Amino acid sequence: MTGKAGDPVTSLSKAYPDRVEVRGRDLTGDLMGRLTFTEYFHLLLTGREPTEGQRFFLDLVLVALAEHGLMPTNVAARMTLAAAPDALQGAVAAGILGAGTVVLGTSAACAELLEEMHAEVATGREPAEVAVATARELRDAGRKVPGFGHPVHKPVDPRAERIFELAGERGVNGSHIALARALRNAVADTWGKPLTLNVSMAIAAVMLDLGFTSATVQAVPILARTASLLAHLAEEQENPLGFLMASKADEAIEYRPPAE
Repeated sequence: MTGKAGDPVTSLSKAYPDRVEVRGRDLTGDLMGRLTFTEYFHLLLTGREPTEGQRFFLDLVLVALAEHGLMPTNVAARMTLAAAPDALQGAVAAGILGAGTVVLGTSAACAELLEEMHAEVATGREPAEVAVATARELRDAGRKVPGFGHPVHKPVDPRAERIFELAGERGVNGSHIALARALRNAVADTWGKPLTLNVSMAIAAVMLDLGFTSATVQAVPILARTASLLAHLAEEQENPLGFLMASKADEAIEYRPPAE
């Protein structure tokens, strides 16, 4: 973003000797004591304060995603802290670097897929027709469907079902949630068996129906998992597991020297 004279500008914040201004608002005179952290995160990310529905579901999603056991992101962070106990920030960074298209980052891919499907529906096609075509196209290309399948949660992901349940209770059953449900049926028919609609698809659907962008959907899991990483690292300092996990991996994996 540039000003009239071509100078680079930012719309986020500026610190002055007597105050801090964030998104055009006085941090100490307005925001502190009025906004929750969730509301503040929304303001920082989008430039707008959230509606009540946006705040509720953003809170819900952050809680749903923050903790999920000894996931690869948490293992990486713990092992990094074990190797460098004075570098908490490095251990957090190690965990976040593991957030990608396989672990934690799938919500953005789900949002992009739902947006593509939504654009097709906007041309006059039926949601069920679009869902079937999408599922078949992905299968024929040998690709996985973002937001489907889970190594632990079968036949349903309880987090996804709770998000849909609360969306129904609060009147947020919009077109993207309808497309996610249609895609669940289409995926089951196309693959010949039901696949778990996981939390990533539910998150993308409800957030898009609330007016969030796919870029925002991508950011939320990273914030949620950062909180979890800090909890794991606090426990690592009290109850070290990093080196133990490394030794268990070494014991479990068979070494086979290359054949000559």
